[in-house]
Amino acid sequence: MDSGSSPDPCPIEARDWEAINRSLDRHGNAMLPGLLSPAQCRALAALYPREDCYRSRIVMARHGFGRGEYKYFSYPLPPLIDALRHALYERLAPVANRWNRLLGIDARYPDSLDDFLARCHRAGQLRPTPLILEYREGDYNCLHQDLYGEHVFPLQAAILLSEPGKDFSGGEFVMTETSSGGQVAQVLPLRQGDALVFTVNQRPAPGSRAGMRKAAMRHGVSRLLGGRRHTLGVIFHDAR
Repeated sequence: MDSGSSPDPCPIEARDWEAINRSLDRHGNAMLPGLLSPAQCRALAALYPREDCYRSRIVMARHGFGRGEYKYFSYPLPPLIDALRHALYERLAPVANRWNRLLGIDARYPDSLDDFLARCHRAGQLRPTPLILEYREGDYNCLHQDLYGEHVFPLQAAILLSEPGKDFSGGEFVMTETSSGGQVAQVLPLRQGDALVFTVNQRPAPGSRAGMRKAAMRHGVSRLLGGRRHTLGVIFHDAR
């Protein structure tokens, strides 16, 4: 399975993680610009037509998810995706643990992804969740949360593999936050190779009184106006 070489750890390790953590705390998301090279993006997008990489294919319209489709990778993951999943998890586990403490949630996440996946697998969550999504003209993804089972890691990542303005138009990444005060929407434009780390389901946010509240987050993709758009989704918990 040829998916491009594994990434040098420097692109992730060299990021300003203090700034990333601040953005996650304030907005529920953070951008990692240029995490993958154009060549790596093309190599991953070229996997989409293949049948031997995946455990399942989902046509969104059949399930009321929107329009478009996506495929879940099977194990073993392509080396580049496996390396990204491990490296990002190690940086994000401290954030996830801090958020749970603030929200009064007892669950704690181990330092390594392998240990966390072992916990998922013991609970029957055995199916890998990294995926590639494909959108064509008129396609979109309804606002949703990627939960999949009892054990949920509260952060995930999306990496845009296509080039806006060249490969496609429209198709912006959208997030919403819901609270007792109403709903706020964010439109987060990505360039090819950019990664967005974002909240899976809920995050701590300042309450109207002293203390923290649970802010419910959802994400989706606006309607594609033309072309074709591929995105890599990196989810850290496995599915039932």
